[in-house]
Amino acid sequence: MATDAKPTNRTNSFRLGVNYWPARTAMGWWTAFDPAEVGVDFARIAASGFDSVRLSLLWEDFQPAEDMVHGEMLQRLVTVADLADQAGLAIMPTLFTGHMSGVNWIPTWALGGTERDNRFRVISSGRIANSGLRNWYTDKAITRAQALLAREAATALSGHNAVWAWDLGNENSNCVVPPSRSSARAWLERITTAIRTADPAVLITVGLHMEDLEEDRKLGPREASEFCDFLSMHGYPIYASWAKGPTDEHLLPFLAQVTRWLGNGRELLFSEFGVPTYRARDPGALRARRQGRALLIEEEAAAAYIGRALAELHRAGCAGATLWCYSDYLAAIWNDPPLDEAVHERFFGQWRADGAPKPSLSMVAAFTAVDRRVGPGSHEWLDIEPGEFWDDPGKNLARLYGRYRQVNGVSSSSGM
Repeated sequence: MATDAKPTNRTNSFRLGVNYWPARTAMGWWTAFDPAEVGVDFARIAASGFDSVRLSLLWEDFQPAEDMVHGEMLQRLVTVADLADQAGLAIMPTLFTGHMSGVNWIPTWALGGTERDNRFRVISSGRIANSGLRNWYTDKAITRAQALLAREAATALSGHNAVWAWDLGNENSNCVVPPSRSSARAWLERITTAIRTADPAVLITVGLHMEDLEEDRKLGPREASEFCDFLSMHGYPIYASWAKGPTDEHLLPFLAQVTRWLGNGRELLFSEFGVPTYRARDPGALRARRQGRALLIEEEAAAAYIGRALAELHRAGCAGATLWCYSDYLAAIWNDPPLDEAVHERFFGQWRADGAPKPSLSMVAAFTAVDRRVGPGSHEWLDIEPGEFWDDPGKNLARLYGRYRQVNGVSSSSGM
């Protein structure tokens, strides 16, 4: 199990990062890999004040068979780490992706089960799959295969100067849910052991998201805190019916503090937040907005939200914040999943698809001067014990948010 000996950051700085997919290829970047493109992107990211990048390993690209890890993909991963190091960036690779931007990307060999979230298409080998998923918390062959990938990937990057942490997955509960807490703990123990066997010094987290608090999905903050070095949370007001509008910055520190409270006080990185944007001169985004196909926020308003959110996350004692995401995507891939249906995902970037910076980057640049972390905020708004929370998590989360806003003197209209 994890101990409190290893801090989230190797210094006491507030980590400021961005999630990375290239504008040209999105989730296809590992197979259409262009190191020169990545180098330019990383230099741009570093020059804008970010110190870290969270990136994802598309599962089927790295593990085409249960007993095989793709050697060329591992070498590309090392190249990415080298490019990050050259740019002065730290990286947090994410395993078993898995769920991403409204699609579950699953290797063909991991299909054939009964698990399925009907909200999300399953894509395997470039095609929509009608099969369910095998549950990797109970299917020993899948767990064994995942441990292999974790060990091989960690071995490839062991001791690399750019690697500061591994993420065990992106919102895994959108793919499969463990049937019990014991199965969740067994999985966490096996995968973290595989990584630590290869690289004992590296930090480990797992990408939890807001729905892991709204529902009891068996692998939550408490289970993660027992095996991971720090917690991660993803939160978006646009996906929360109980938020006070799509740019409610107070939702984020609230989610962070609830996660720490439920997770034995473990340090927390807010590893995803952001908002999709439009501007008057962007006909594609405007058309999508007018057609009601996407909730998009005007760029200047989005920048103001990001500035407020960074300040609130810092004030709440987070170890850092990682924006979603690096860039909007080129129109040439809008007809490909997930962008064909998840229209808003086309416009979540801090840069436009042509490489032009959005106004939000001025907020990032201003925030780089806030380099020291602070202690966690007040918990006066908590009026139940962690065990009671799970009696009705959705109801309790919304109710506690009302108390959080009241105790912290947040007006009812703030965040609109």
